[in-house]
Amino acid sequence: MQPEMNYLAIILAALVPTVIGAIYYGPIFEKQWLASMGKTKEEMVPKNMAITYGGAMLMALLLSFSLKMFNEMSHRGIENGEMVFNSHHTFGHGALHGAMTCVFLIVPVIISLSLFQGRSGKNILLNVVYWIMTCAVMGGILDAWI
Repeated sequence: MQPEMNYLAIILAALVPTVIGAIYYGPIFEKQWLASMGKTKEEMVPKNMAITYGGAMLMALLLSFSLKMFNEMSHRGIENGEMVFNSHHTFGHGALHGAMTCVFLIVPVIISLSLFQGRSGKNILLNVVYWIMTCAVMGGILDAWI
């Protein structure tokens, strides 16, 4: 049995970083985020919107697909000597897997890059919390909507 792949769910989950990012780095934490980098809002406007947002969307699609695969691999079991994919397809279970995948794969990269880039602890914390929340929502969508 192969893992179930709902490509519409993968595309929807790929939109989550943009939606959460617009809210999180916008009205909620815009001032703190900009201050943590010593930047102004004007300095953060992309020079090439198509490349910036298109590239971000492509990376979100890759992340979404990867999270779906990690979720499905964590749902595997063996029945009669054959691998099966079948357990616990709920939003909460997927959110847990998304958050844990983020903590163990994405957060170390964020922190490592941030340390070498000389980012402040506040900036690192803002980015880490954003990605954990984002991956949790993505994982929840991907697991619940099979």
